[in-house]
Amino acid sequence: MSQRILLIEDDRELRATLKESLSVEGYAVLTSASLADARALLQHAERHTAPELVLLDLGLPDGDGEEFLAELRRLSGTPVIVISAREAEGQKIRLLDQGADDYLVKPFGIGELLARMRVALRHRGQHNRPAVLRYQRGALDIDLAVRRVRRHGQEVHLTPTEFNLLARLVRQTGQVVTHRQLLTDVWGAEHTEQTHYLRLYMGQLRAKLEDDSAEPRYLLTEPGVGYRIADTEN
Repeated sequence: MSQRILLIEDDRELRATLKESLSVEGYAVLTSASLADARALLQHAERHTAPELVLLDLGLPDGDGEEFLAELRRLSGTPVIVISAREAEGQKIRLLDQGADDYLVKPFGIGELLARMRVALRHRGQHNRPAVLRYQRGALDIDLAVRRVRRHGQEVHLTPTEFNLLARLVRQTGQVVTHRQLLTDVWGAEHTEQTHYLRLYMGQLRAKLEDDSAEPRYLLTEPGVGYRIADTEN
């Protein structure tokens, strides 16, 4: 199962870039553009869906991330990495003393962020699970690292949303991903009730990837729960 990351960042472009980069590395990324959204996500997360690491911007539209860090520390020991353009040494020291596991000044490279995430998770006793980036079964060959999907050796064109939905299933190959998880991770927390999105896009994926979309071999439905992609062949 992919490690779950909560990214709290109000810059839409940076949020999208980080989500895509982390997703390619095998993380399951939840995003929030405000403290209110982040609180709602944490409040409704079940134990098995709670984030295992938080990436926290400071300048948010409805408050300061420093206050949120204090709230989070009262509730849990979830690793927190502050990502901010603020580079004053005094503030860095204060936030680290208040419980942040690390402080990364923008702009930064994705390689450095990934390394710091690994360190933060390791210090909290969490072992990195290998990222699932390749899926091969029957006629299907999916390579998330290069964003390529082939069927019977022929490349299949997917829309960005179709690819993101497929990638989310691949990262938990063989495991059920709930409707709510898929809607949150692919469309955002504000769309958790829009199950018609899933039906529409799963239908499109099956039409492109299955020999018979009415009798799917790869993209399987778990009635009333969610979807899963069939486990790879041994």
